[in-house]
Amino acid sequence: MKTMIKAILLAVLLAAGMALAGDFKVGVVDTERVLRESAPAMKAESKIEKEFSGRDQEIKKIMKQAKELQGLLDKEDSKLSDVDRRNKERELTAANVDLQRMQREFREDLNLRKNEELAIVLEQANKAIQAIAEAEKFDLILQEAVYRNPKIDITDLVIKHLADSKADGKAGK
Repeated sequence: MKTMIKAILLAVLLAAGMALAGDFKVGVVDTERVLRESAPAMKAESKIEKEFSGRDQEIKKIMKQAKELQGLLDKEDSKLSDVDRRNKERELTAANVDLQRMQREFREDLNLRKNEELAIVLEQANKAIQAIAEAEKFDLILQEAVYRNPKIDITDLVIKHLADSKADGKAGK
């Protein structure tokens, strides 16, 4: 008798759970795609490119000078005196050390700036997701999923909301 009551109670609970699940609205957002394709993300990428283009050009200039110096050493090795060759080799070594330091600092600074800008974009995206959730009456929105059914993927909606917010001047406030 107890087992039958437990089974009936379990069936009622399952039926109630299934009825509630029917009204449950879920959405999924591909955060990586938002960070690549949204208007704020593309603007941030452009801003970073502009900010770092001078240093990038400087590094390329030094790389070219180092290659030219290496070529000169290779080409005129037999014509140079020992003192001149050692001086050129020291100059090349110093240029390579400076170049490696500059490249390392460039990468570190670039990564830091990218992380700062992506954090801002992510904050804007989270606000957009919250606004969409409230407006569309979502019960749950996930930002990462191993699999997402296209029916519940709202990434395009978030990207559009971010573009509209930028155009209206609302984003970032």
